[in-house]
Amino acid sequence: MPQPEGAELEAVRARRAELKDKYLRPLAERPASTVKGVHHAALICKDVEATIRFYQDLLGFPLVELVENRDYSGSSHFFFDIGNRNLLGFFDFPGHDHPDFSETIGAVQHIALSTSAEEFAAVRTRLDEAGVEYIGPDRGIDNSLYIRDPNGVGIEFYREDLGVFEGEPLLND
Repeated sequence: MPQPEGAELEAVRARRAELKDKYLRPLAERPASTVKGVHHAALICKDVEATIRFYQDLLGFPLVELVENRDYSGSSHFFFDIGNRNLLGFFDFPGHDHPDFSETIGAVQHIALSTSAEEFAAVRTRLDEAGVEYIGPDRGIDNSLYIRDPNGVGIEFYREDLGVFEGEPLLND
């Protein structure tokens, strides 16, 4: 994907700084959120079994439910436990064309999952043993590892605590 350069890049950076100054409140001045958190993110998969094998067998996220989608006959809706009482959900839509992943408006760029140093090393070993390609830590970001699931969804294993980004707490406790 082409990246902005020169004057265009400077204009993008200036706009970001303007938005940050206008909207980002200091941590101590931020109100509490109006919701409890993410119950589940719902994504679309091409193949239910391939998705289950990837998330449960390779990544270690237990499958916790598999039911028929209440809004689409024949479609499956299923959930994985991704820790801290958070769920990752999927739907399949039999009969629909499923084009390859495209990084575009409305698509999921990636889901970043907080992990310990020990699990970070363990998942890297499992991916190596399974022959799954990944990006990181070799690209200069030693606390992130990026993969794509069988549906093209980007998953980041981020060796950082929840609510913290690059060592900076973003949330009030």
